Amino acid sequence: MTDNHRQIERDAALWLARRDAGGWADRQQAALDAWLNANLAHRVAFLRLEAAWDETARLKTFATGDASARIPARGEWAQSPYFALPHVRAAAMRGRRTAARRPRRWPMFAGLAASLLIAAAAIGAFAWRDYTRVDRGAWETALGGQRVVNLPDGSTATLGSATDMRMAFSRNERDLKLTRGEAFFDVAHDPARPFVVHANGYRVIAVGTRFDVRRDAGQLRVVVTRGLVRLQSAHDPSQPASMLPAGSIATVAGDEVAVQHVAPDEAAQALSWRSGFVVFHATPLAEAVREFNRYNARQIVIADPSLDTLRVGGNFKLDNSDAFVRLMQSVFPVQAQQRDHEVVLTRKAQARAAR
Repeated sequence: MTDNHRQIERDAALWLARRDAGGWADRQQAALDAWLNANLAHRVAFLRLEAAWDETARLKTFATGDASARIPARGEWAQSPYFALPHVRAAAMRGRRTAARRPRRWPMFAGLAASLLIAAAAIGAFAWRDYTRVDRGAWETALGGQRVVNLPDGSTATLGSATDMRMAFSRNERDLKLTRGEAFFDVAHDPARPFVVHANGYRVIAVGTRFDVRRDAGQLRVVVTRGLVRLQSAHDPSQPASMLPAGSIATVAGDEVAVQHVAPDEAAQALSWRSGFVVFHATPLAEAVREFNRYNARQIVIADPSLDTLRVGGNFKLDNSDAFVRLMQSVFPVQAQQRDHEVVLTRKAQARAAR
């Protein structure tokens, strides 16, 4: 290649670089056309360099770091650090290395989000467990026993002799089931959670009050000493409920509900079993005997039905049935005979006839 040809190559390269640098005006294009038309060698050199430049467009793309493989616009390639001045290229490379060393934050954010999600799920699980939680319990007493139970809501239940009680307290209701025996309830006030005692096919419902529920010989007795209690059949919702204020004594036999209203002191005497005593006011002997039999292993048996209607009065200690029997023999024409674990009551005349 002669010096003239080298000069033509340099001039063609300069024209190509100027045009590719941007800001190309009509005036410059006219000058380029004039230079191309001036000599065929000019056009050949320019077209050859232009073709070579287009062929290396992909290389320019990589050189600019464009991962999308887009061919950069004219002049854009000059922004690549590989085509910049040395000090500019060094600064750009330092920036890239700094960016490469900078820790990516998205894994940290993703981990934090996952932790928060797990924490939220755990909190939700605990909240749901508390929401659906049911506190359960069961208590019982032996014959002649008595026990005070502190319930989770602050209420208390005093269990009488031979009593069995089950509890299921939820967020919405306080349910107790009295399967046998007797219990006195002092209910903590909570209008959002009714206090319900299930016994003998009935529901005894209270909000905040004191009352006693007793199951005995197929009957149900409810005594209210404070507040208001609703007595409702659990088997027949259409049956009207009985509202029982303080001083009420309700007795249920089958579907029949009998309500007696007495003075508060008299109602309280019906609950004297909590002090270990029983009070009779012209009470039939059969009923008095049944009361003693609820608290003593040695049972009293009335062998003569004519004795059932004898009226008994007085204050007796429940665990001292011997004193009761002695009083019956001294007051009434009654004779007591000891038979194993029983005390049999008969009329004295009949006893003489039997001998």
